[in-house]
Amino acid sequence: MAETPPRALTIAGSDSGGAAGLEADLRAMTACGVHGCVAVTAVTVQNSLGVSGVHLVPPDVVAAQVQAVVSDIGVGAAKTGMLATAEIIEAVAGVVDEVGIGRGDDQDTQRSGAGPSVPFLIDPVAASMYGEPLLADDAMEAFRTLLFPRAALVTPNLDEVRLLTGVTVTGADSARKAADALHDLGARWVLVKGGHLHGSPEVTDLLSDGERTWEFTGPRIDTPHVHGAGDALGSATCAGLARGLAVPDAVAYAERYIRRAVAAAYPLGQGTGPVSPLWAIAEWDEP
Repeated sequence: MAETPPRALTIAGSDSGGAAGLEADLRAMTACGVHGCVAVTAVTVQNSLGVSGVHLVPPDVVAAQVQAVVSDIGVGAAKTGMLATAEIIEAVAGVVDEVGIGRGDDQDTQRSGAGPSVPFLIDPVAASMYGEPLLADDAMEAFRTLLFPRAALVTPNLDEVRLLTGVTVTGADSARKAADALHDLGARWVLVKGGHLHGSPEVTDLLSDGERTWEFTGPRIDTPHVHGAGDALGSATCAGLARGLAVPDAVAYAERYIRRAVAAAYPLGQGTGPVSPLWAIAEWDEP
């Protein structure tokens, strides 16, 4: 019998096209050696061309899924994706407090058994890559007031940074200003994702704990197929946290993963294809 691998939980919406959302989360977690569990927040009707429908799961059912997973299977880290409404965010905030998911603790605090010790990664998904809104207006404030103070790490892209803080990132100085503003909302760590800053041959993601910063820079890969890239980066980071890595090491691990995943992206349907974990999965023998 094989040993049970580390476990992680994604609280996110489903993508019927299989490119983003919890489907992307599970692919990345598997490729990173972690068993992924899910709490489904919404079912989207989408394909490679866009989203044509969103159907929400009741908030109490979202919370019940989290409770069921953690109480039996246990998780070493958890993340959010699409949460959609303030009511779902409120339910998630309540249940993570109940099951011990949150900002994470120093080793001394973990040994004492005081406070939550399971790190919580918040990806404040506000819109699909096609521009369709995935977050109701009042939910953005709920992210600020309810989830950021509970977060070990938040991972917004530049559009989400602007919506959350009003800061428009145009370079390194404004990225640091945005990180400071996000840190002030309560998260222990902030990762400002720079992929949406077009016009540069490189992509830089900035990690900050409010005092120190780390920059992760790599070449911009020339592909239109980047659906699910943000989900995959967050899930690979979550997998690293579930495997016991410190936040900077988990982010570095995920940055290496996502560069390979974007380089291996493939076309799908008539629109935008997904980043791919297939490079990381061992080949089966041909039938």
